[in-house]
This record gives sequence, C-alpha cells and structure tokens, in this order.
Amino acid sequence: MAKNVVVLDYGSGNLRSAQRAVERTGANVTVTSDFQAALDADGLLVPGVGAFEACMRGLKAVRGDMIIGRRLAGGRPVLGICVGMQILFERGVEHGVETAGCDEWPGTVEPLDAPIVPHMGWNTVDAPEGSRLFAGLPDDARFYFVHSYGVRRWELEVTNEKIHAPLVTWATHGHPFVAAVENGPLWATQFHPEKSGDAGAALLTNWVNTL
Repeated sequence: MAKNVVVLDYGSGNLRSAQRAVERTGANVTVTSDFQAALDADGLLVPGVGAFEACMRGLKAVRGDMIIGRRLAGGRPVLGICVGMQILFERGVEHGVETAGCDEWPGTVEPLDAPIVPHMGWNTVDAPEGSRLFAGLPDDARFYFVHSYGVRRWELEVTNEKIHAPLVTWATHGHPFVAAVENGPLWATQFHPEKSGDAGAALLTNWVNTL
C-alpha cells in the first residue's frame, strides 16, 4: 500500500519539486499547511529555503513547530531538508541576529567556515556505518548543496546505553559541517535530495520505505 506523505507548506521551500521527487518513490504526496493532515500522514517532509528567521516565522504561523513536536512524541517520521533541517536545531545566527529554532537538537546554525560561500553545487558526504538513509548508495555518491550556513559542531551527547546515539553524516566545504542526521523518527539533510538526481531519488526511497 502506498504511503501518504505531507510536504508542509509554510511559505518556504521548493514545494513542487519536493512533491514530485517523493511521488516518484510511489508515495501519495499532499502539499498542505493543514494541521491535522500533517499530523496524520505516514511521513512529514519539512522543506526550507532562505533565512532561518523567516522560516521559523512561517513555520510558527502554521503551527509547524507543534506539528513536528507532536509527531516526534508519537514516534512518527519527519524529514527536514536544507533550512528545514536547520530549524530543527536550538538556534540560528544570521547577520548577528539570533533566532530560536525548534530545539529538537542542541546546536547552532552559523556561517560556514569556508573561503567561498555560498556552498553551491555537488559534494560527497561521509555517512556513518549503519545508516539507513544512505543504504545502498556508493561512498562517492554526490548530492546538491546550496547554503551559506550550517551546523559546524554536533553537540548532542548520549550517555545512556539504552538510547541509540544519532547517526550524523558530515560533508566538507572549507571545514566540516553536518550534512545529515538520523535520530529515531527524525531525519534531516542539509543538501537537496530532490535536486540530487539518482542519488537523491534513492535516498528519498530509503526514507519512504521506513514509513
């Protein structure tokens, strides 16, 4: 049976390209800001393009932060993409302005430490052993990035042996930054799988197959 996925419409992101990319996995995809539909879907995709502060403002306007929190409390899958990943962290700092994020993970979204920004184009990633998001993909698979900000330090420490530590994937542009995270039902990518050709399609299929 086809899975039902909602692409959350909060005024930010490549909604139609994300919709088409997920539809190619065989899922039924709806683009909506409807609170109940987003809660009830098998999977929720949170896109994001532009400034952290603007995305958070738009997200809160449709109660997207509440939707994400409730879904995760019930173990229901969420996938964040680009700024849709960044807003899952504790805070973002852009142009000296600090904005509170959804605080699902500790950490700060800050300017990339690189000689050339934005980081725009294709890049490889260093995925950890056991990743389900990158399962079946070759080590030299390339993904499409376009961003000037990122998470340069992973701050969540897991000291309880009963809790699985998140799987963190890294990429390098000037210096390393977080390229993807798998943390229970909450997954996210800094790159755009919907713009990443066959590799991105395989990654989205991996996500849909877990729903």
